[in-house]
Amino acid sequence: MKRYRPLYTGAASALLLVSGLLAGCSSSHSDASNGGCPITPNGTHVSVAAPPASGDIANNPEIGTGYRTDMTSVRTHTYAVSTANPLSTQAACRVLASGGTAADALVAAQMVLGLVEPQATGIGGGAFMLYYNAANKTIDAYDGRETAPASATENYLRWVSDTDQTTPHPSTRASGRSIGVPGVLRLLEAAHNDHGKQPWHDLFTPAIDMADNGFAISPRMGAEIAATAKDLAGDDNAKAYFLHPDGSPKPIGTTITDPAFGKALSTIAAGGANAFYTGPLAHDIVDAAGTTSNGRTASQITLADLAAYQAKKRTAVCTDYRTHTICGMPGPSSGGITVASALGILENFDLSQLGPDRLDRNGGVPKAQAVHLISEAERLAYADRDKYVADPDFVPLPGGTPDTLLNKPYLKQRAALINPAHTMGTAQPGDFGAVPVAAGPQQPEHGTSHISVVDKYGNAATMTTTVESSFGSFHMVDGFILNNQLTDFSASPTAPDGTPVANRVQAGKRPRSSMSPTLVFDHNPDGTRGPLAYVTGSPGGGMIPEFVVKTLVALLDWNLDPQQAVSLADFGAQNTPVTGIGGEDPDIDTADNGDHNALVQQLRAMGHQVSVVQQSSGLSALKREPGGWIGGADPRREGVVMGDTY
Repeated sequence: MKRYRPLYTGAASALLLVSGLLAGCSSSHSDASNGGCPITPNGTHVSVAAPPASGDIANNPEIGTGYRTDMTSVRTHTYAVSTANPLSTQAACRVLASGGTAADALVAAQMVLGLVEPQATGIGGGAFMLYYNAANKTIDAYDGRETAPASATENYLRWVSDTDQTTPHPSTRASGRSIGVPGVLRLLEAAHNDHGKQPWHDLFTPAIDMADNGFAISPRMGAEIAATAKDLAGDDNAKAYFLHPDGSPKPIGTTITDPAFGKALSTIAAGGANAFYTGPLAHDIVDAAGTTSNGRTASQITLADLAAYQAKKRTAVCTDYRTHTICGMPGPSSGGITVASALGILENFDLSQLGPDRLDRNGGVPKAQAVHLISEAERLAYADRDKYVADPDFVPLPGGTPDTLLNKPYLKQRAALINPAHTMGTAQPGDFGAVPVAAGPQQPEHGTSHISVVDKYGNAATMTTTVESSFGSFHMVDGFILNNQLTDFSASPTAPDGTPVANRVQAGKRPRSSMSPTLVFDHNPDGTRGPLAYVTGSPGGGMIPEFVVKTLVALLDWNLDPQQAVSLADFGAQNTPVTGIGGEDPDIDTADNGDHNALVQQLRAMGHQVSVVQQSSGLSALKREPGGWIGGADPRREGVVMGDTY
């Protein structure tokens, strides 16, 4: 069985570092009731993977940072939260312990994540969120996706101007052209207005205190700084914060402070989201995005673009899967439709007998037949996603509704295309006659995080949040990173045949996403939607629907507990001949490109081009059970589950 050798010394163990990060927090369970929200060591054999070789980040969401083996599910009485970092989880848990709602906890968690995971998320980015209101049993879908500026044309990312048709400098991503109008603060404010209980300004205190007093660079953050140091050096503010004066990266375990961010958060805490979208902070954002220093091509974001930004409430995509209702995010995220499509195809197969072999705390070893069927269903789902899904305010779905892609007769036809013995390699999209545009594949989203939370009132929220690539556009202002979300638009505005691409840049448009925050409900005896059963989601770029589908099948078809379900080897496919099997998993032998691994051998015999590159999901899953909740956090990142444990 493979075990990772820690590649960093001194602060080599993420688990030990987490313990250090939380030094001074009470370790008694009774403290949870008064806001202590202690953490208990969970898992062993923590390791940190080496930074990727140049170019690897382009093909994998963030970098791999090891795997914590033998993690166990955490049981809580009335509330629970899981985020990608223990400091963020603790801040949210304390809000819940003091009577806050899931909406309150999200605000506190997101502000801390902006400090401890700046490579993945922050107030300079965007988010998608589903919120379940237990009192009236409703689901709100909040769209806080970034937007293109009002002056953007379809060639905004291709060249500097119509008269200077050169690529934006120093690259599209690192130029101002990649920066979209941030959306996460408007989303959080809308959700808090609808569902919050505690004062808005109080929810910023944990992050402000941490920004002023300091925190330690975690293994994941440190590895990302090392991997992108050259790019961070191109921005004076980012260089001063993340790097030493000689340009070398600040190492893991270094205590850093971010007083500029603390000041910005204090302004937003006092003035609400308007203090970000108007006033001095807005001026700073426009100036930073529009800089031409170090040869950068400027953004065209204006103060008017910021002032005009609004988060949108949309209708969640809810479909039945066996005895459950699965609810996901609609466009401009493709996640909800892609997950629902894959599950609707898989509903035509009996997966119950295909659970993992050698089941253990790490989820066991997936059966080759299960990986094959799930990957084929995902190829078909991604084929439809790639062609038909974009910002619905600009590009309507076939028939004007997700049901066209998700109705059971159609998905049964799609399922019939699967050969149980051999892969299709690349799937073709369904034919709905003439469509106005073609969409094209998703661009990678690297810098992403996720929060799952349930409160003592029965409310729940699942939010995926991102700055797009690791450290976004590398532009830093007032202590936070600005996104490069506009690179999620298709690279070219037209298909090879000249047809306009659905996911092309347009003024005010939101780029398509893969984020898949998900709520799962049991069925009532009459088949209608019943009680909330699961809360889940993950970061991971274009792979997010794969990670979520794997977890839902593990929970619903194979009855794994939440920790086993998220720990189980990541596997799946987008619409390419490549099927991924996460090489970070201790049960996957990656030697000689996986040639000696039985699972890999069986899949290759079925025609799959198998990759055993490390994957970097950041899954969390919370499950309702008699007497409370049980939750799991992804062993591939630094996250933990906390609550009123027992």
